[in-house]
Amino acid sequence: MKNNKESSLKVSEYLLQIKAIKLNITNPFTWASGWKSPIYCDNRKTLSFPQIRNYIRDELIKIIRDEFGEPEIIAGVATAGIPQGILVAQDLGLPFIYVRSEDKKHGLENQIEGVIESGKSVVVIEDLVSTGRSSLNAVEAIQKKGAIVKGMAAIFTYGFKTASDKFNKAKCPLITLTDYDCLINQALNSGYIKDTDLITLNEWRECPEKWGI
Repeated sequence: MKNNKESSLKVSEYLLQIKAIKLNITNPFTWASGWKSPIYCDNRKTLSFPQIRNYIRDELIKIIRDEFGEPEIIAGVATAGIPQGILVAQDLGLPFIYVRSEDKKHGLENQIEGVIESGKSVVVIEDLVSTGRSSLNAVEAIQKKGAIVKGMAAIFTYGFKTASDKFNKAKCPLITLTDYDCLINQALNSGYIKDTDLITLNEWRECPEKWGI
C-alpha cells in the first residue's frame, strides 16, 4: 500500500482544504460495516473542484502506469469509484466498466455494467478503502468473468490491518494516493485537529471494530 510522499501530502492538503474530512468525536459516524468512527472521509467532494479533480486523476494515472503497466479496461467500484474511474479511463482512452456490491435486483440483474471479456486485464479504481470488503467484492466479480485484475488504485486508505490482510490473501496489489497517517499529520500541522484529538483518533485506529461500543 505504498504511495508517493509528495503526492500523498498534496492530496491530504486538498482533502482538508475542501473539508472532505469530517471529525466528530462526541457524535461518531456509523459506517456501512457497522463500525463507529470519529472521522469520515468524503472524497466525492473532490469532483466539485476541477483543479483537485484533475490532479487526482493524473496521480491515479501515474500509479497505473508505474505499478500496473498498460491495462485494457478501467473499472470503478460503485458508487464513489465510478466518476474517478471514468476520468481515468477517458484520459487513457480505455474502455470503462463499473461494479456494484451485488447483483442488481431488477432488469438484467447485472453486477457489472459495461462490456468485459475473459482474459482482458483490468485496473480497479476506488475512492477509499476501509475494511476492504466492498472493494474486494468488486475484484472478485471481475475475476469471475475471467478477466485479470492487475491491482487497485485508490485515493485514500485508513490502513487497517484487516484490509491489508484481505488484499494480501486476494493477491491484489493496492496502491493509494494518501493514507490515514499522512492525513492526520497534515490535519495536525494545519490546525484542523488538536493534539488532544490525537488520543481519540489513535485509540480508534488501534481497535476500530470495538471503538465506541
